Amino acid sequence: MSASRRCAWRRDGTLEGMTTHLVLPIGPTVLKELRTADDAGRPPAAMTDEEGGAPLRCCLRHSAPGERIALVSYAPLRRWAARTGAEPGAYDEQGPVFIHAEECPGPAGDAVPFTNSHRVLRRYSADGRILGGRLVADADAFRPALTEAFADPEVALVHVRAVEYGCFLYEVRRA
Repeated sequence: MSASRRCAWRRDGTLEGMTTHLVLPIGPTVLKELRTADDAGRPPAAMTDEEGGAPLRCCLRHSAPGERIALVSYAPLRRWAARTGAEPGAYDEQGPVFIHAEECPGPAGDAVPFTNSHRVLRRYSADGRILGGRLVADADAFRPALTEAFADPEVALVHVRAVEYGCFLYEVRRA
């Protein structure tokens, strides 16, 4: 694959050209919980997205005008730590994310999501500590940055975050 091509989704959730990485949206069980009460204990703030363009973490695409979406508080590292037994301590954080207000089918498409702007790849160890991060300035640099992150055997997962607000976009793990 040339450096100028984007990676394509496979049916098993991996990305073509990135067979050692899994790009993960917020999962269906967690989404169901967040649609009742978010990670701050509040009910979701559902709305009709009149303009479109909100980055949806349930299906890893931008919303279309007229879609019903919800803004919820989400603690990705806390939820991962609860499953793995990690103790992220002060690195545990929660922040706003957009999801569909109702159930959706999840990711579909042929591109690595949300690479249209500067992103930060934040690396975490198996105990939930930050190991570092990297600013990714364009889509062509995204795949090499993930390959570099996972070349470190201490890296257990990577969070992809928006630079503008620091919002969590999705998680990447080893396949």
